[in-house]
Amino acid sequence: MTGAIDHKAFLSGVPPETRARLTETSDGPALRHLALHGGLIVALMAWIGFGAPLWWLAIWPLGIALAFLFTLQHEATHRTPFRTRWLNEAAGHVAGLLLIQPFLWFRAFHMAHHRFTNLPGQDPELAEPKPATRAALLWHLATPDYWRAKVAVLVANALGRTDPDYVGAKARPQIRREAWAYLGIYAGLLLASLLWLGPLLFWIWLLPLATGFPLLRLYLLAEHGRCPEVANMFLNTRTTFTGRVVRFLAWNMPYHVEHHVWPTVPFHKLPDLHRLTRDHLQVTSPSYSAFTRDYVAGLEG
Repeated sequence: MTGAIDHKAFLSGVPPETRARLTETSDGPALRHLALHGGLIVALMAWIGFGAPLWWLAIWPLGIALAFLFTLQHEATHRTPFRTRWLNEAAGHVAGLLLIQPFLWFRAFHMAHHRFTNLPGQDPELAEPKPATRAALLWHLATPDYWRAKVAVLVANALGRTDPDYVGAKARPQIRREAWAYLGIYAGLLLASLLWLGPLLFWIWLLPLATGFPLLRLYLLAEHGRCPEVANMFLNTRTTFTGRVVRFLAWNMPYHVEHHVWPTVPFHKLPDLHRLTRDHLQVTSPSYSAFTRDYVAGLEG
């Protein structure tokens, strides 16, 4: 199959045996990946927490590793990293607590994004416009509005004011309970910091996350930034070619067209799916640095 087709035509041509192979889930690959990603985070936290020599050098790498837990949470919304359901839910909630992004709420938000990818007025990701000027890009990467919005979502969920556009009535009570649970955990961590831990969580969690998140936001711009606003996943999404380190941190999500074409394919099988889709890819970038250069060149001001 070659040429410009849409994602529905591509999927209809996949043989049943290939479909079964690509969508089969298992626990092993994600457990190994999580052990490496989580082990990196724990090691960097220990380096900082114990005040080892040059501990301050670990702050930004730790922030990047923490911020890219977003891609694990993203995968868990699809219930694809693990075959065992509770492992997906646990991974999503732990990532959500660290990122201040409630997992069940994000699942509802993200499913709406998949249904209406890059369609104005329907895709909730487009509620925040992509930066159109250099000043807007700098503000976007500085992230103050992002964190303010996350806290506002958490409080709104706790008060039962969840956005009804993408959260169904049946899901709202569960999302409200989730918000109260998160707020309770954060309150407990604050109390523990005041009584016993001192500024430890600031140094091994909050400050690193704040320093690492701008890189994640820059990475996320490449997924749909400047893509056509159409309902074809081969056009409205971008695959970015990159090295093993970025693919590892991002749980293979640089294969983003592939993920949107077939979101039930687990992260570790996206390279296999890429081999099937590569002749149909219409929006790609040779690297994240190349995307960033092109994006900045097209900005006003």
